[in-house]
Amino acid sequence: MSTISRLPGVVTTDHVFQLPLDHAAPQGEQIEVYAREVVATGRERDDLPWLLFLQGGPGGKAARPLGRDSWLERALDDYRVLLLDQRGTGRSTPATRQTLARRGGPQEQADYLAHFRADSIVRDAELIRERLLGADRRWSVLGQSFGGFCTLTYLSIAPEGLTEAFITGGLSGLGSSADDVYRAAYPRVVRKNEDHYARFPQDVQAVRRIAAHLADSPATLPDGGLLTVEAFQLLGLLLGGGNGSGTLHYLLEEAWVEGSAGPELSDTFLAGAQAQLSFAGGPLYAVLHESIYGQRSVDQGGTAWAAERVRKEFPQFDARAALESDAPVLFTGEMIYPWMFDTDPALRPLKETADLLAARTDWPDLYDRARLAANTVPVVAAVYHDDMYVDTADSLETARAVRGLRAWITNEWEHDGLRLSGGKVLDRLIRMARGEA
Repeated sequence: MSTISRLPGVVTTDHVFQLPLDHAAPQGEQIEVYAREVVATGRERDDLPWLLFLQGGPGGKAARPLGRDSWLERALDDYRVLLLDQRGTGRSTPATRQTLARRGGPQEQADYLAHFRADSIVRDAELIRERLLGADRRWSVLGQSFGGFCTLTYLSIAPEGLTEAFITGGLSGLGSSADDVYRAAYPRVVRKNEDHYARFPQDVQAVRRIAAHLADSPATLPDGGLLTVEAFQLLGLLLGGGNGSGTLHYLLEEAWVEGSAGPELSDTFLAGAQAQLSFAGGPLYAVLHESIYGQRSVDQGGTAWAAERVRKEFPQFDARAALESDAPVLFTGEMIYPWMFDTDPALRPLKETADLLAARTDWPDLYDRARLAANTVPVVAAVYHDDMYVDTADSLETARAVRGLRAWITNEWEHDGLRLSGGKVLDRLIRMARGEA
């Protein structure tokens, strides 16, 4: 029996579905996929259209609403919303160092995780739609970031299930390899560093001081993880969010404390760094991150630790070299490096598994260009002009490749505009879909 809960302004209902691990073998192993239905209080019995929300990531569970908050404030005016915990995340059958250990060795784990990309997520969604709504009823989809990538896959695989599609910060390059993605990403990250240091010029020296300390003596984080200078640079992931630059600055403000032997990195700083860097709550983000770009038709499908290889083309990210000059130490962005599987305790047991996934070259294609070019589903997308995570040029090229797609290009919001705008971004997209904007 489904569990029903009441929160301020909303009623939620839990749904758990038994779905095939491998959709090509529907009678084989089954996994659980969880989804939370959310409807405005008082409208529980109304015959509302459904809106499926696909979370960013990969490997991110859906948001846990505390009421009628964030973009739900706008969505619940018109829709019954389904928040999907994509396979392997949240309350769906989890895929972590603890659960994957039961599957056998690294090869068995890698083979299992090969079924956790966008194509499998979309096929999960289609089975869920048929069971909840009936085979003849369609729904709308809202994809944020990686959820937007999944939406493009949805339009490629099963557009007949969709009434309309909203995409925010998630128009991926249809033919971009992992190398292409990172070759375009590093210069964007440089610009975000420049913006941060222009906003907080005192952070140039603050970062250099911390980096110099870590270059000589890596710190141990509260969970036993290792904070090397390269791991410290990973805090640049914050710079892609609307509040990220300020969050990073305030973390740096409390970096030092006077210990018995002189200045040392504070517990406050180390705990804050761990909160941003640990993958204990979402290891699939690291394990599968580059795999989301793998396609047989693009560079033979392999990724081979692209972020690490391409980084060598951008020597300005070498923190140790920067410390030998007067150059600022640059933070990195949304990059996953193989050494992270040595420094993060939540990732260490998955190191060989991640290596096998990085070496895999038989990833199926995720996008059907011919089908997208003939698309008949109304699609609207918010493209954030200064998006650090998704390349604007790729997004605009994809917008031109999807028949009928209408794009709103804005620098009013960063990548997390859907969440931070309080419904304004979604409202704009809904009005665009209706021809009102």
